[in-house]
Amino acid sequence: MSGLVVIGASYAGIQATLTAREAGYAEPVTVIADESALPYQRPPLSKDFLLDEISAQGLLMHDEAVFSDNRIELCLANRVVGIGRSAGQVALADGAVLDFERLVIATGSRARRIAVRGADLDGVCYLRSIADAADLRARLGGASEIVIVGGGFIGLEVASSAAKLGKKVTVIEAASRLLERAVSPVVSRFLLDRHVRAGVAVKFGTAVSAMIGDGGRIAAVELNGGVRLGADLVVVGIGGIANDELAVAAGLDCANGVVVDEHGRTACPGIYAAGDCANHYSRFAGGWIRLESVQHAQDQGRAVGLAIAESHEPYDSVPRFWSDQHDLKLQIVGHSARSDRIAIRGAIEAGRFSVFSYREGKLVAVDSINNPADQMVARRLIAAGISPTPDQAEDSSCDLKALLKTGNKAVASCCRRQS
Repeated sequence: MSGLVVIGASYAGIQATLTAREAGYAEPVTVIADESALPYQRPPLSKDFLLDEISAQGLLMHDEAVFSDNRIELCLANRVVGIGRSAGQVALADGAVLDFERLVIATGSRARRIAVRGADLDGVCYLRSIADAADLRARLGGASEIVIVGGGFIGLEVASSAAKLGKKVTVIEAASRLLERAVSPVVSRFLLDRHVRAGVAVKFGTAVSAMIGDGGRIAAVELNGGVRLGADLVVVGIGGIANDELAVAAGLDCANGVVVDEHGRTACPGIYAAGDCANHYSRFAGGWIRLESVQHAQDQGRAVGLAIAESHEPYDSVPRFWSDQHDLKLQIVGHSARSDRIAIRGAIEAGRFSVFSYREGKLVAVDSINNPADQMVARRLIAAGISPTPDQAEDSSCDLKALLKTGNKAVASCCRRQS
């Protein structure tokens, strides 16, 4: 019996199935996942779960009743090995073949592996799944010197968790600053200061040249130039790669992910993609982009679910990201790449501020530290294409929400800064 088949129990895949059901899709629905666990949340893996502050049960997106109540069949601990576009079928690793009327590819992304000598030593770890997190949590207890390769979200969150456990932590970042592609230099410097104050050492402008072992286990990390750092545990966080191999093999258009339109549709009728594995055009990024964030996966998954139920609503959400590090909550809305001016709202020294980034006079992104209120209004401003002036952004007495009513017109009473 054909119906909807979803490859991947990811945020995007689960959101697509639930939205399709809510919008009236009545045909059979099957979700296929290669993990045995019920669909779970991934952000806590590098934080609460790693610190043993949340159980595996606490990670679940939904309990089994939600899936059974919505007539969603979960096919766990199995995987799709091939997609037959013309036949409308998927082949599973266990030999089964499923027919589909609609197909959603929500296979997510995988951790990029580091290609250096010794990369396969015991104690060189990655963090992507609950199995990875459980293994890393077990290893953390007996580790004393931890090297984190990569100063991105995963690396910094693991560094924060390890520092809370009293471990000696060193972060290696090839770029000149933390989160270089994601946040403004102001936020990069602020985060660096907070990590250093927590005892985390950070080395910029260098890369790992080799992993050095002792008896098959990691013992040290060698950097370019020959410097060696002692390490009994290494966590590599150098980005993700789209799991688009099935789509490529099926002849779908792929370029750093499965290419989709604003409804998550591929060029092949009846086949959709969403989440980390999908590449879409974003007016906020000014081009084609593949995003790895929970909010993106859920929003795009919702658009796909609506399209499947013939209740179309295009995906046009402002990109949003967040990260918890030490006692800080970093929130990002928009894309600050190629920005040419910034405005700082709030007090950096107080640890509660936002950085408004502009490109050619247009507000394109806002990075906030411990300031969710700014994020809420910034999301609405960027979505509407409304840009407060840098002076307005910097003036804490300026009610930015008022601009949502007046657009980009000047608000005489907004800024009360004295000249």
